[in-house]
Amino acid sequence: MSIPPWFSVTEYADGVALITEPHVHPLLRANTWLVRGRDRDLLVDSGLGVMPIRAVVLALTDGREPTVVLTHDHLDHMGGAHEFLDVWAHPAESPDRPRGSLHGPTLATLLGVTEALPEWLLESPPDAAPDPADYRLRPVTPTRALHDGDSIDLGDRRLRVLHLPGHSPGSIALLEPDSAILFSGDVVYDDEPLDDLIGSDRSAYVRSMRRLLDLDVAVVHAGHDGLLTGEQMHAIVLNYVRTHG
Repeated sequence: MSIPPWFSVTEYADGVALITEPHVHPLLRANTWLVRGRDRDLLVDSGLGVMPIRAVVLALTDGREPTVVLTHDHLDHMGGAHEFLDVWAHPAESPDRPRGSLHGPTLATLLGVTEALPEWLLESPPDAAPDPADYRLRPVTPTRALHDGDSIDLGDRRLRVLHLPGHSPGSIALLEPDSAILFSGDVVYDDEPLDDLIGSDRSAYVRSMRRLLDLDVAVVHAGHDGLLTGEQMHAIVLNYVRTHG
C-alpha cells in the first residue's frame, strides 16, 4: 500500500513504526506509535482524525486488527480511535466526551491553551484534505480501563502501564522493561511540558516527574517531537522538578 500524502511513516529496528501527520500545526502534530508483537499489535494513540488512519495501520500490521491504547484524551491523540474495535484508556480520561476543533480560538477555549493560535490548525494540507471547518472529533467508549501497574502482553513483549497524571488526569505512559523503551505520551517530550491546560495539575505533574527519575529508560518514544535518550528525558524531568517542585 502507498501511504496517503496526509501521513508519514518511519520504521524503527525495534519493531516499532511511527505515524505522523506533517500537515498539522505543531501544537497538534502528535506521534502515533505502532508496536508489533507476536500475538498482538499495539497502537499507542491514534492521531488527529482529520483523515482515516485505519488503512495505514492495517497495511503495517498485514491486516491484523491492533489494540489502541490512548495515553490521554486530547484530540491529537484520540482522533482516529473510533476507527478501531479495541480501545483502552485510563478511567480518569473521557474519550466518550471529546473536546476538539481545528479552529484556533475555539480550541484555545476548549483546552485552556494560553498561547495565541492561528485561525486554523492545518498547514499546507494536500488537496485531498477536508475543510478544517468540517472537522469533528468522534467520541469513543473504551473497551478496557487501564490502571497503574497493568501489564499488556503482546506475546513476545510486555509493557507496563504507568499512571502519570499532571498533563491530564488520566495520562499514562507504557514502559517495556526488557528494552527500556518508554512510550511517554505527553507526559514528557522534547519541549516544555504543558501543565496549565483545563484538567492539568502541576502538583500531580511534579509527582509524576519524580517517578520518571526512578525509571531505567534507554529510549523515549514521545507523543510529540523526536526520540529522546534516557539521559535527555532525565534532564527535562529534573529541570521541571527543580522549577516547580
